Amino acid sequence: MKRNARRGLTLLELMIVLIILVGLIAIVGPRLLGTQKKADIRTAQAQIGNLASALKMYAVDMKSFPLTEEGLQALVAAPEDEALAKNWDGPYTEGGKLPKDPWGSDFQYEFEGSESSDSKSTDSFPRIFSIGPDRQPGTSDDIGNQAAANESETTK
Repeated sequence: MKRNARRGLTLLELMIVLIILVGLIAIVGPRLLGTQKKADIRTAQAQIGNLASALKMYAVDMKSFPLTEEGLQALVAAPEDEALAKNWDGPYTEGGKLPKDPWGSDFQYEFEGSESSDSKSTDSFPRIFSIGPDRQPGTSDDIGNQAAANESETTK
């Protein structure tokens, strides 16, 4: 009796399997990448919300938000001025350090105070933002708390 035992796959069978796999990746790949992009944006928005909450706690203790020069670092390090340091009850962030955005960059912070005579009034809210996946400030992919800032201005 003669046996025709086949071992392995022919070149044609391998090519068919590869074509099917490439087709599946072409269909599923973009959907997975789009989902990851949305997840990163939502993560950045959640982190900005957490930083905004920490800033509110800071403002309750210090009676003002930190200015742009002080930045978000004011949430994790006590002021050098002893008179101010006695009111500081931080760190105000979890773990005592500032988070990075989903793309590995530091969050940006801007606050110049209000236009009133009290330059450190809490009438306006600081701007916190991520420079986004392109890591360039001022581009369309920046993610920030502008809605919160605009809301504060309309309620004045």
